[in-house]
Amino acid sequence: MSAPSGRKYVLFGMFLALSLGLDQWTKALARTHLRPLGPFSPKVVIEGFFNLRYSENPGVAFGMLQSMPGGRLVLTLLAVVAIVLVLAYLRRTEPDATRLHAALGLVGGGALGNVIDRVTYGKVTDFIVWHVKAHEWPTFNVADAALCIGVGLMMLDMVMARPPTTPAPSSSASSDSSV
Repeated sequence: MSAPSGRKYVLFGMFLALSLGLDQWTKALARTHLRPLGPFSPKVVIEGFFNLRYSENPGVAFGMLQSMPGGRLVLTLLAVVAIVLVLAYLRRTEPDATRLHAALGLVGGGALGNVIDRVTYGKVTDFIVWHVKAHEWPTFNVADAALCIGVGLMMLDMVMARPPTTPAPSSSASSDSSV
Protein backbone atom coordinates (compact mmCIF):
# COMPACT_ATOMS: atom_id res chain seq x y z
CA MET A 1 0.00 0.00 0.00
CA SER A 2 1.54 3.29 -1.11
CA ALA A 3 1.49 6.42 1.07
CA PRO A 4 -1.20 8.23 -0.98
CA SER A 5 -3.51 5.20 -1.07
CA GLY A 6 -2.86 4.50 2.62
CA ARG A 7 -3.87 8.07 3.43
CA LYS A 8 -7.46 7.37 2.38
CA TYR A 9 -7.72 4.56 4.95
CA VAL A 10 -6.30 6.80 7.67
CA LEU A 11 -8.76 9.60 6.84
CA PHE A 12 -11.65 7.12 6.66
CA GLY A 13 -10.59 5.60 10.00
CA MET A 14 -10.30 9.00 11.67
CA PHE A 15 -13.82 10.07 10.66
CA LEU A 16 -15.25 6.65 11.52
CA ALA A 17 -13.59 6.70 14.96
CA LEU A 18 -14.60 10.32 15.63
CA SER A 19 -18.25 9.81 14.69
CA LEU A 20 -18.47 6.44 16.46
CA GLY A 21 -16.73 7.73 19.59
CA LEU A 22 -18.90 10.87 19.82
CA ASP A 23 -22.01 8.81 19.17
CA GLN A 24 -21.35 6.22 21.86
CA TRP A 25 -20.18 8.82 24.39
CA THR A 26 -23.23 11.06 23.91
CA LYS A 27 -25.60 8.08 24.04
CA ALA A 28 -24.02 6.97 27.33
CA LEU A 29 -24.50 10.49 28.69
CA ALA A 30 -28.13 10.46 27.51
CA ARG A 31 -28.80 7.12 29.20
CA THR A 32 -27.19 8.37 32.42
CA HIS A 33 -28.52 11.93 32.60
CA LEU A 34 -31.62 12.15 30.40
CA ARG A 35 -33.34 8.79 30.94
CA PRO A 36 -34.05 9.54 34.64
CA LEU A 37 -35.86 12.74 33.58
CA GLY A 38 -38.34 10.75 31.49
CA PRO A 39 -39.69 11.55 28.02
CA PHE A 40 -41.72 14.58 29.14
CA SER A 41 -38.95 16.55 30.87
CA PRO A 42 -36.48 17.65 28.20
CA LYS A 43 -33.35 19.67 28.92
CA VAL A 44 -33.79 22.93 27.05
CA VAL A 45 -30.60 23.94 25.26
CA ILE A 46 -31.96 26.79 23.10
CA GLU A 47 -35.47 27.86 24.04
CA GLY A 48 -37.91 27.25 21.18
CA PHE A 49 -35.37 25.44 18.96
CA PHE A 50 -33.21 22.75 20.56
CA ASN A 51 -33.83 20.28 23.39
CA LEU A 52 -32.27 17.09 24.71
CA ARG A 53 -34.85 14.41 25.49
CA TYR A 54 -34.29 10.69 26.02
CA SER A 55 -35.96 8.32 23.58
CA GLU A 56 -35.52 4.66 22.65
CA ASN A 57 -36.03 3.78 18.99
CA PRO A 58 -36.44 0.16 17.86
CA GLY A 59 -36.70 1.33 14.22
CA VAL A 60 -34.28 3.05 11.88
CA ALA A 61 -33.30 6.71 11.54
CA PHE A 62 -35.88 9.15 12.85
CA GLY A 63 -38.10 6.34 14.21
CA MET A 64 -39.14 4.78 10.91
CA LEU A 65 -40.12 1.07 10.79
CA GLN A 66 -40.50 0.76 14.58
CA SER A 67 -43.10 -1.99 14.48
CA MET A 68 -41.65 -4.15 11.69
CA PRO A 69 -41.77 -7.86 12.70
CA GLY A 70 -38.20 -9.21 13.06
CA GLY A 71 -37.04 -5.64 12.57
CA ARG A 72 -34.09 -5.81 14.95
CA LEU A 73 -32.43 -8.62 13.00
CA VAL A 74 -33.31 -7.20 9.58
CA LEU A 75 -32.08 -3.71 10.47
CA THR A 76 -28.88 -5.06 12.01
CA LEU A 77 -28.14 -7.16 8.91
CA LEU A 78 -28.90 -4.21 6.60
CA ALA A 79 -26.50 -2.01 8.58
CA VAL A 80 -23.76 -4.65 8.45
CA VAL A 81 -24.25 -4.97 4.67
CA ALA A 82 -24.07 -1.17 4.39
CA ILE A 83 -20.77 -1.11 6.30
CA VAL A 84 -19.35 -3.83 4.02
CA LEU A 85 -20.46 -1.83 0.96
CA VAL A 86 -18.85 1.31 2.37
CA LEU A 87 -15.56 -0.55 2.80
CA ALA A 88 -15.78 -2.01 -0.71
CA TYR A 89 -16.47 1.44 -2.13
CA LEU A 90 -13.56 2.91 -0.15
CA ARG A 91 -11.18 0.40 -1.71
CA ARG A 92 -12.20 1.58 -5.19
CA THR A 93 -11.88 5.32 -4.54
CA GLU A 94 -9.08 7.46 -5.87
CA PRO A 95 -6.39 8.33 -3.32
CA ASP A 96 -7.05 12.09 -3.69
CA ALA A 97 -10.85 11.90 -3.06
CA THR A 98 -10.49 13.39 0.43
CA ARG A 99 -14.10 14.57 0.84
CA LEU A 100 -15.38 11.14 -0.21
CA HIS A 101 -13.07 9.33 2.25
CA ALA A 102 -14.30 11.54 5.10
CA ALA A 103 -17.93 11.01 3.99
CA LEU A 104 -17.51 7.24 3.92
CA GLY A 105 -15.98 7.38 7.41
CA LEU A 106 -19.02 9.30 8.69
CA VAL A 107 -21.43 6.86 7.06
CA GLY A 108 -19.50 3.88 8.44
CA GLY A 109 -19.26 5.39 11.93
CA GLY A 110 -22.95 6.29 11.97
CA ALA A 111 -24.06 2.87 10.80
CA LEU A 112 -21.75 1.11 13.25
CA GLY A 113 -22.90 3.34 16.14
CA ASN A 114 -26.52 2.38 15.65
CA VAL A 115 -25.64 -1.31 15.11
CA ILE A 116 -23.83 -1.34 18.46
CA ASP A 117 -26.96 0.04 20.16
CA ARG A 118 -29.29 -2.35 18.36
CA VAL A 119 -27.16 -5.40 19.26
CA THR A 120 -26.43 -4.28 22.84
CA TYR A 121 -29.80 -2.81 23.86
CA GLY A 122 -32.26 -4.03 21.22
CA LYS A 123 -33.00 -0.41 20.30
CA VAL A 124 -31.19 2.81 19.50
CA THR A 125 -30.84 5.67 21.97
CA ASP A 126 -32.02 9.01 20.53
CA PHE A 127 -31.92 12.33 22.36
CA ILE A 128 -31.50 15.33 20.02
CA VAL A 129 -34.70 17.29 19.31
CA TRP A 130 -34.90 20.25 16.93
CA HIS A 131 -38.14 22.19 16.79
CA VAL A 132 -39.59 25.50 15.72
CA LYS A 133 -42.52 26.49 17.91
CA ALA A 134 -45.01 23.60 17.58
CA HIS A 135 -43.22 21.82 14.70
CA GLU A 136 -40.83 19.16 15.97
CA TRP A 137 -38.48 17.00 13.89
CA PRO A 138 -38.07 13.35 14.87
CA THR A 139 -35.62 12.71 17.71
CA PHE A 140 -32.20 11.55 16.53
CA ASN A 141 -28.63 10.96 17.69
CA VAL A 142 -25.03 11.66 16.62
CA ALA A 143 -24.92 8.48 14.49
CA ASP A 144 -27.98 9.63 12.52
CA ALA A 145 -26.38 13.06 12.05
CA ALA A 146 -23.09 11.47 10.90
CA LEU A 147 -24.98 9.31 8.39
CA CYS A 148 -26.88 12.30 7.00
CA ILE A 149 -23.79 14.51 6.78
CA GLY A 150 -21.79 11.65 5.21
CA VAL A 151 -24.46 10.99 2.57
CA GLY A 152 -24.72 14.74 1.93
CA LEU A 153 -20.95 14.95 1.39
CA MET A 154 -21.12 11.94 -0.95
CA MET A 155 -23.83 13.68 -2.97
CA LEU A 156 -21.76 16.87 -3.04
CA ASP A 157 -18.79 14.84 -4.22
CA MET A 158 -20.86 13.36 -7.06
CA VAL A 159 -22.14 16.77 -8.13
CA MET A 160 -18.71 18.37 -7.98
CA ALA A 161 -16.85 15.46 -9.59
CA ARG A 162 -14.83 16.34 -12.64
CA PRO A 163 -16.22 14.85 -15.83
CA PRO A 164 -13.99 12.11 -17.21
CA THR A 165 -11.61 13.35 -19.85
CA THR A 166 -11.84 11.53 -23.14
CA PRO A 167 -9.23 11.91 -25.82
CA ALA A 168 -10.30 14.04 -28.75
CA PRO A 169 -10.77 12.10 -31.98
CA SER A 170 -7.68 12.21 -34.11
CA SER A 171 -7.82 14.19 -37.34
CA SER A 172 -6.78 11.14 -39.39
CA ALA A 173 -9.75 9.15 -38.11
CA SER A 174 -12.20 11.85 -39.13
CA SER A 175 -10.66 12.24 -42.59
CA ASP A 176 -10.85 8.47 -43.15
CA SER A 177 -14.58 8.45 -42.51
CA SER A 178 -15.24 11.02 -45.24
CA VAL A 179 -13.77 8.81 -47.97
